[in-house]
Amino acid sequence: MGGPIFVSPHRTHCTTPLSPASPSSSTYRPAVILPGLGNNSGDYQKLVQTLKDKYGVPTVVAKVSRIDWLRNAAGLVDPNYWRGTLKPRPVLDWYLKRVHDAVQEAKELAEGMTLSLIGHSAGGWLARVYMEEFGVSHISLLLTLGTPHLPPPKGTPGVIDQTRGLLNYVEQNCSKAVYTPQMKYVCIAGRYIEGAQFFVQSNAKIESVVPINGSQPVPEAAVMSASSNSPPITMTFGTRFVGQGYKQVCGQADVWGDGVVPEVSAHLEGALNISLDGVYHSPVGSDDELKPWYGSPAILDQWVEHLLN
Repeated sequence: MGGPIFVSPHRTHCTTPLSPASPSSSTYRPAVILPGLGNNSGDYQKLVQTLKDKYGVPTVVAKVSRIDWLRNAAGLVDPNYWRGTLKPRPVLDWYLKRVHDAVQEAKELAEGMTLSLIGHSAGGWLARVYMEEFGVSHISLLLTLGTPHLPPPKGTPGVIDQTRGLLNYVEQNCSKAVYTPQMKYVCIAGRYIEGAQFFVQSNAKIESVVPINGSQPVPEAAVMSASSNSPPITMTFGTRFVGQGYKQVCGQADVWGDGVVPEVSAHLEGALNISLDGVYHSPVGSDDELKPWYGSPAILDQWVEHLLN
């Protein structure tokens, strides 16, 4: 599909304005939301309500609680966990069952139409596992929000695969991304904050502080002087901390991302890849104004067209 589409947080990439739809007369296919790691179903209720009330898209969230994620600890007894060759099943069977239940509920609303899957964070690659295991005849769109699709590069010093091989399995065994009239993959990445390397030499001169999404300046982020070759002291905690998180995902710290997942990891070859400026990773810890996440109303307006077409 070529390079990603970049979208300003203050405008939509739709060619025509989106009109609110009447939920009672909606002809849009239902959507199923797959929660991200550590999230529960309730985190997505505002998104569900907006999709229903404003756009007429009936939406079901896979029923997941925060404590459910402790079930993943079962993988600790699997030798493959320690070898870094863990497979999704049976460790994640509990999650796939919740997704399947939500899909069955959505199919009852579909009246013969296909479904959209919306995978947030880990829910995006878990959606690919679900599609591989349960089939795609009833699915015509996989839309992912801040999903770490790619396994971290092997052999990078200081990088440990936090999925213990799960993303390697997905890359090797799940169908490749496509964008066709019958099946569309849309991968959305957020550009909320740029990470920084943890250890950098020499001194730097601060010229100005970088505002995020037009809001008040973030004290950890700063612009370097053109004559400098290292970040200022004000970068040392915030952006370096974020950078270390990015490094564990993609092997590099000084990249842009949504505060948790680097942009480069949230895109897939073959998919329609979109980058949105000023977008934070999670509904937890975000707000709709200064720190919007992928499901905030103004951000939703920039990608909802893919659910309507």
